[in-house]
Amino acid sequence: QIQGTIFPAPNFNPIMDAQLLGGALQGISCEKDVLIDILTQRCNSQRLMIAEAYRDMYGRDLITDLKENLSHHFKEVMVGLMYPPASYDAHELWHALKGADTEEKCLIDILASRSNMEIFQMKEAYLMQYNNDLQQDIDSETSGHFRDTLMNLAQGTRMEGYADPSTAAQDAMILWEACQQKTGEHKNMLQMILCNKSYQQLWMVFQEFQNISGQDIVDAINECYDGYFQELLVAIVLCVRDKPSYFAYRLYNAIHDFGFHNKTVIRILIARSEIDLMNIRRRYKERYGKSLFHDIKHFASGHYESALLAICAGDAEDY
Repeated sequence: QIQGTIFPAPNFNPIMDAQLLGGALQGISCEKDVLIDILTQRCNSQRLMIAEAYRDMYGRDLITDLKENLSHHFKEVMVGLMYPPASYDAHELWHALKGADTEEKCLIDILASRSNMEIFQMKEAYLMQYNNDLQQDIDSETSGHFRDTLMNLAQGTRMEGYADPSTAAQDAMILWEACQQKTGEHKNMLQMILCNKSYQQLWMVFQEFQNISGQDIVDAINECYDGYFQELLVAIVLCVRDKPSYFAYRLYNAIHDFGFHNKTVIRILIARSEIDLMNIRRRYKERYGKSLFHDIKHFASGHYESALLAICAGDAEDY
């Protein structure tokens, strides 16, 4: 059972919430605890209703007011919560593509894990928000087989729910040859299978791959390829197998390998908060021994820490 950590608040009153936020933001010193209490305890559709009530009440845009009154990572969390999911993905992709440096890991996280519908909505939001075509931007800002694979994923044409056992061994054979030969043509075949076959089909293909090669597909990819192309292929495989485990692994890396990579932690917590963050937390604890809650407390501080922990919604035994 897949579950998030943020649910619709019962007895929801957008007008009262808008009033409380207005008071918190207009005061002499911004009351950050009030912002956390409201924005992390309402689901996304409720937050959008609050923003509407806020605009009616004050004639101002809530996101603009949050940006003006807050700073640093705390601002990123509070503002991030105010975007609808597709707009948030679009916002993150835009900054990953158009920032000073292309943030490949952000592109990988989003495009390797989203469903066809999520990709379709994200492309629409991207066009609306930035008046740019997402696929054209990927094309101009990335290169090589990494680019080709991202472009393929961004089409959102993965088959859904369909599995054909009779072709699984054939596909596995193609993947195995691609790992042996590593020509451009083989790389194309590899990414075509990983980007277009259904999750159900790929489960069988990975099983067959193990039978044919005596090796796990992830190990084979890691051995044969390198760079962001390799990271993207592995991300696709891990998402097919278990998305919560993939995000637990990404959070652990972001917290431990990069001295707390704030952008990644914020993005994953917000994007998965209503989807599977509870499952991600469970996988994190199973795999790494410490809870996500514990690790965030250890590395973050102040209102930023409080906001992340509120989204993470830990249990008492996680402290």
